[in-house]
Amino acid sequence: GYGEATVNPYYNSTIEKLQTSIENVRPIIENAHGIHPEQLWQQLASKLKDNYFALCAIDCAYWDFYAKCKNKTLRSFWSNNNMFIPQSNYTIGIDAIEKMKQKIIETPWPVYKIKLGTNHDVAIVSELRKITDAVFRIDANCAWTVQETLDNAVELKALGVEFIEQPLKADAWKGMRILREKAVLPIIADESCQRFEDVEPCAEAFHGINIKLMKCGGLTPALKMIEKARQLNLKVMAGCMTESSIGISNLVQIAPLLDYIDADGAMLLEEDIAKGITLRGGNIIYSTINGSGAMLKI
Repeated sequence: GYGEATVNPYYNSTIEKLQTSIENVRPIIENAHGIHPEQLWQQLASKLKDNYFALCAIDCAYWDFYAKCKNKTLRSFWSNNNMFIPQSNYTIGIDAIEKMKQKIIETPWPVYKIKLGTNHDVAIVSELRKITDAVFRIDANCAWTVQETLDNAVELKALGVEFIEQPLKADAWKGMRILREKAVLPIIADESCQRFEDVEPCAEAFHGINIKLMKCGGLTPALKMIEKARQLNLKVMAGCMTESSIGISNLVQIAPLLDYIDADGAMLLEEDIAKGITLRGGNIIYSTINGSGAMLKI
């Protein structure tokens, strides 16, 4: 089975720390053959509470292995829905406006995530709107104030924006509750919703949540977060970091359960070390192989 964790200094994820964490739980993993992935996650969670990136890699790898042993695709364990699979957005990072435009021209896509956080954010979106009719999603990266968000949302809605992701700092709960009540666009939690225990507080401050497998510890907790979010009438998105087709192929296994998905991480790599699912114009094309469908390129 294949799983993935990225090296990310912001989250204190290093190769050395990942290796040490995985070695520390090797005996548990080696004795896990045949048990349900949820049981393994429970055994590992207390040992890896300070390294959810490693926990995610192991959890996803074991789910992949478990599904292969059962001769099933991974997603078939929780969904038989092949009718509605949300399209993945393609991410446009903050850059000179001409470079942002060029990325859109080079990659025609039905949905774009636009990263913002400048002093001229609405002007950027206005310029990008001139060259495409695609749906825009905004990731404000915790950079706005409450009033900025309220004002920007009015203009952005007129520019065809679908929702705004994490406009305020992660702990700005009072401000987020104001936005949930007054903003004209839906507000989606990212940094404010990292683990299962964050979902319930988000119901009073956001319209939806964005789940990242590495932040929450893998597919096992992600499934629980989705279930909880649905109980609370929250929209559900899942996103990625910059990761190979190993991580992305695991991520898209939960796509049938989602409203939105951001699964372009492998497209942003200079070289993808693996193969699995592909994105064709935003549409997720699943591998025919059991498990996650991912494998390393040889």
